[in-house]
Amino acid sequence: MEKDNPERTRWWIAAAAVVMQLCLGTVYAWSIFKKPMMSAHGWSETQTQGAFMIYAAVFALAVAFGGRLIDTKGPRIIGATGGALFGTGLLLSGLANTFEHIWMLYIAYGIIAGLGGGFGYITPVTTLIRWFPDKRGLVTGLAVMGYGLGSFVMGNIGPSLIMKSGVATTFFIWGAISLVVVLCMVTLLKNPPENWHPASSRPVHADTDTVSAAVSFTFSQAARTPQFWILWLILFLTVTAGLGLISQLSPMAQDVMKAAFGGEPSAEQIKSIVIISGTIVAIGAIFNGIGRLAWAWTSDAVGRKAVFAALFITQAAGYILLAHAGGLLPFAALACYLLACYGGSLASLPAFVADEFGPEHIGKIYGTIFTACAVAGIVGPYIFARIKELTGSFQVALYIESALLLAGFVLAVTFQKPSMSTQGKNG
Repeated sequence: MEKDNPERTRWWIAAAAVVMQLCLGTVYAWSIFKKPMMSAHGWSETQTQGAFMIYAAVFALAVAFGGRLIDTKGPRIIGATGGALFGTGLLLSGLANTFEHIWMLYIAYGIIAGLGGGFGYITPVTTLIRWFPDKRGLVTGLAVMGYGLGSFVMGNIGPSLIMKSGVATTFFIWGAISLVVVLCMVTLLKNPPENWHPASSRPVHADTDTVSAAVSFTFSQAARTPQFWILWLILFLTVTAGLGLISQLSPMAQDVMKAAFGGEPSAEQIKSIVIISGTIVAIGAIFNGIGRLAWAWTSDAVGRKAVFAALFITQAAGYILLAHAGGLLPFAALACYLLACYGGSLASLPAFVADEFGPEHIGKIYGTIFTACAVAGIVGPYIFARIKELTGSFQVALYIESALLLAGFVLAVTFQKPSMSTQGKNG
């Protein structure tokens, strides 16, 4: 890496961030593991879903805590800790499946891998915001695009590997690769030189009245504004819907295909159903990743508020349509669009937060707002799993998510910029 050329350095860091997030994002393919584990170990729908729910909650809390640490310790220490915990948690998840201990899976996958995933996720996001004040939407979209595409890799490879080698072996391979890749990429991450600014330091998005590093809100100033908590709610609503869908995407696709057979499918048909559902997970991951880049890049041009309004209203309609999708192709098309919107929301929010409160304390401010994902990571998957158990269908869950997304639309269109003058210069 060119140490004396910050312009080139920042693009190397961006590339490392994408690869790192690609590896961490493989957790989004969780749904391909559910039915194999339920069949192999006799675990229930809600029991199996519990591991993902714990992961989502711990992940979000780790993002918040990691964001605070990055502001003081720097990206390499936090990123390396995240990579080590993430890989170790996946390896231990393999042991949990070997010994058929659901509580060991909760600890290994939910807590240990969840901590690692959160530390790993927040590291490149906050680092890139500091390196790219002129391209906040684009670069955060690029970084978290890798996270969204992670399940494409696992969705393609995972189903065949599970059928060939078993769930435990798949976790072992996944964990070993993750350790190597994430720890290697972390070595390239660092903060920009003090007082350095890129050649094109003027932000390119439509929200021209953004907050610079020189006048950034402190955490206490930001937390006393209603906008801080509105952004928390916006994130909670979009993640509740998105993680609920992601956690059940493969089972939902399988239900649609089984309904098309009009009866109990044969063993050969079941095998095809599993493979096709895994393919849908993989294709959905592509759209999740593309949506992260496309929507975040668009937000540079038209503004974050307009993008979030469009994301919420179209998703609200999409979840209603998904509840009535009568065939595999309509189901897949709708799911792909909804995942693109979910990814776009996650990718656009860091830039939204930096626009409103400035980049100086972005780790602590954005990290705390990200705790919304801890709550949403429990609420969304639980709604889908519990309603499926009670009704035998996901339809009511989709209606609930549509209503929540309409509430998010109202928050987005009524959002107003925070005023530092009411907070005091020093908080």
